[in-house]
Amino acid sequence: MRRFGLIGFPLSHSFSKKYFTEKFEKEGLNNCSYENFPLPVIDELKQLLSLPGLEGLNVTIPYKEQVLSFLDYSSDIVKKIKACNCIKIKEGKLFGFNTDVFGFENSLKKKIMSSIHKQALVLGTGGSAKAVIYVLENLGIKFKSVSRKPSAQSLSYEQLTKEIMPDYKLIINTTPLGMFPNVVEAPPIPYQYLTSDHFLFDLIYNPEKTLFLKKGEEQGTLIQNGYEMLVLQSEENWKIWNS
Repeated sequence: MRRFGLIGFPLSHSFSKKYFTEKFEKEGLNNCSYENFPLPVIDELKQLLSLPGLEGLNVTIPYKEQVLSFLDYSSDIVKKIKACNCIKIKEGKLFGFNTDVFGFENSLKKKIMSSIHKQALVLGTGGSAKAVIYVLENLGIKFKSVSRKPSAQSLSYEQLTKEIMPDYKLIINTTPLGMFPNVVEAPPIPYQYLTSDHFLFDLIYNPEKTLFLKKGEEQGTLIQNGYEMLVLQSEENWKIWNS
């Protein structure tokens, strides 16, 4: 049996298990299985790796950065952004990749308007934010990171003023705020200053429309959730595991 799975904690929000289980059934891949492996601490990965038939893992919150020390090989993108969400296991060696970049870039490009979305706010500073920033740099989109506390590289939520918001027409949520089951949460941006020129992209897919997206939609903004991104990156994961 070829085994694949997802590591992270908690995993109540997992997209991958349902997606790959249905994919294996649809394609008649009876020798493949996909499981969730909630790891309270990343060190439990060592024990998991002894599982017979384990060929690939996805990595989600909060381990996209912590998992780097376990890798025997990292792709150029992983080396640059210091975040990994896909591991191929071959002959006891761990090969790290980042397919968040592929999924996000190809999903974003379908709706973005280069004449309007020239500058972005990236909400959050974790592993997913690093993939988003990599894509924005590739596309030539200037950005500012936003977190609870300001720094030389980032703004705080309190600094998002009426004067600043019109300059950043693309806003990307990389935080888990609003993810099921905590659906009443949303990043604390000043939604009242959003316009129909703004584009809100949420990496969360469950719920389909987070409070972040709902609040944007009320102001007439373009919105996009993370479902398509996850489908694209899942297919890229599958290519990597079979290459």
